[in-house]
Amino acid sequence: MNSNFGKLYLIPTRLGDNPPLEVLPISVKKVIETIDDYIVENEKTARRFIKKIDSRKQQSTLKFKVLNKYTQPEEVQHFLNACKDGKPMGLLSEAGCPGIADPGADIVKLAHENNIQVVPLVGPSSIVLALMSSGMNGQSFAFNGYIPIDKSERKATLKKMERLSFEKNQTQLFIETPYRNNKIIEDFCNALHPETRVCIACDITLPSEFIKTLTVKEWKHTKVDLHKRPAIFVIHKD
Repeated sequence: MNSNFGKLYLIPTRLGDNPPLEVLPISVKKVIETIDDYIVENEKTARRFIKKIDSRKQQSTLKFKVLNKYTQPEEVQHFLNACKDGKPMGLLSEAGCPGIADPGADIVKLAHENNIQVVPLVGPSSIVLALMSSGMNGQSFAFNGYIPIDKSERKATLKKMERLSFEKNQTQLFIETPYRNNKIIEDFCNALHPETRVCIACDITLPSEFIKTLTVKEWKHTKVDLHKRPAIFVIHKD
């Protein structure tokens, strides 16, 4: 690592609107107190989060680089200039941990390529918390991101995950766009074997948290409203 460069801190955030220090360690607050340069997905929500963590921090001193689907690749090459100038930087996710199902992975890759020290901080990951609470195999697992929208492709994807789970004894995790959550319950009830276990972990760490593992046969007779609620779905076939 280049000792003249500032460090890149990977700063986790909460998964909902609960008070930050209910789910984040004090080390996150201490780091934010020392950093003025950030790479974020949304400047407005990042400012709000930083203010919640450290209300005394001067917002006028904060500088942001925005990383989202509209960011051009040539822009990203300059995002770590503050680190190269010897300043610490924070990579801040919109929810959970940077680089995990998150565009921040590209920044971490760039930091390694430029000999900049990367410092991950402890915080909540909905993927890990869902796996922990599912009762399924935590030794071998795969996160599959979003599943296809097309009906036939969705069914084929769910069946493929079920097959991989059975053949490799590997837990399969995926997410869905929150407004389609209720439909995905119907989809896995129609596509998967009745004895396959499915965990739904919704609103993790929030007062409205719902986590339940049932067989597909049992889910067919269980009602839960997941509309517009962030959820992780976990599958395992024994």
